[in-house]
Amino acid sequence: MSGWISYFTGARDTKATTRQAIVGLREQLSMLDKKEEHLEKKIAEETKKARENATTNKSAALAALRRKKTYEQQLEQLSGTRLTLEAQANAIESANMNAETMLAMKRGANALKDIHKQLNVDKVDATMDEIREEMERTKEIADAISNPMNVGVDLDEDDLKEELKDLEQEVLDEKLAGAAHVPVHTPAGPSRVAERPKVVAEDDEEAQLRELQASLALSS
Repeated sequence: MSGWISYFTGARDTKATTRQAIVGLREQLSMLDKKEEHLEKKIAEETKKARENATTNKSAALAALRRKKTYEQQLEQLSGTRLTLEAQANAIESANMNAETMLAMKRGANALKDIHKQLNVDKVDATMDEIREEMERTKEIADAISNPMNVGVDLDEDDLKEELKDLEQEVLDEKLAGAAHVPVHTPAGPSRVAERPKVVAEDDEEAQLRELQASLALSS
């Protein structure tokens, strides 16, 4: 590459041109800074001379004011030049940033194109189908590993539920049958003791009746 000319294409190198332009503008602004500082010192010196000779030497004071005025005009011109150079440098930097941004976006677009050349809807659908098949196969393998004793056994869940229902009914019937044969327990207490004299009294009456029947039979 020679200067700002591209070795491969022969076209002007935009990056190099932009870089040189910005560097040149910044250098010029730096030089203006030094010039402005020099003029401000001169203005201060002439102002001091005018004040010192204001009452003693009017001609010297007027000459100092004329020089001061000239320096102020130069300083004002430099200020205008500074604004122009700063605006130009900022514009170039902004344009360069926009160009770099567009270049990055262009590269991104090209990368997407290259990627999409290798992809299409049919390939994506086929890949997704393969993924689903492999996931189902993985689930089947996991189920087989977690239930090794059920390998080769055909289990009908409806039959198992029906059998469980029958077992529940049998258990319930057994409980009901057991409750029906349990003897009623009458607790001991005053009420049971009070029944004993009555039973004894009934036995005495039956004995007297039998004696009466026996005596009537003899007398007859």
